Amino acid sequence: MFDISWTEFLLIGIVALIVIGPKELPAVMRTLGQYTRKIRSMAADFQNQFQEAMREAEMADLKKQVDDMAHDIKTYDPLKSAREDVENIGKDLNKDFEKTPLELMTEHKPAETNVAESVRPAPGASVASAEPAAPAPQAPEPVTATPESTERTG
Repeated sequence: MFDISWTEFLLIGIVALIVIGPKELPAVMRTLGQYTRKIRSMAADFQNQFQEAMREAEMADLKKQVDDMAHDIKTYDPLKSAREDVENIGKDLNKDFEKTPLELMTEHKPAETNVAESVRPAPGASVASAEPAAPAPQAPEPVTATPESTERTG
């Protein structure tokens, strides 16, 4: 403990016997033992309280970690991204339904080409030698049924 050998203890005992005297030495040794016991018990109590405080601090830290993990588990939503995607698609569809047919037609209208530019003669061909285009065939007029033509005469 204090790195004192037996010979040093013997020397201290002989000096105490001479200074204190043989009559009072046992009472002094008993009192010294009681003080030593009290000091050791107080040191042990302090050490136990310190260790208990460390355990409580560790337990509080562990409790905080467990509470954080429990909170994360409670707030975890595995379908959150899928739900957001579906909601965005629904919003886009609602926007499309709110548009008028004219807006939809102009939105998806293909690019117009100039007919005069698409019927250019080949380079080197003369414009005069090109034959005039034949007129486009016309669709026949629809036949309408009259009440007289649907009646059968018999």
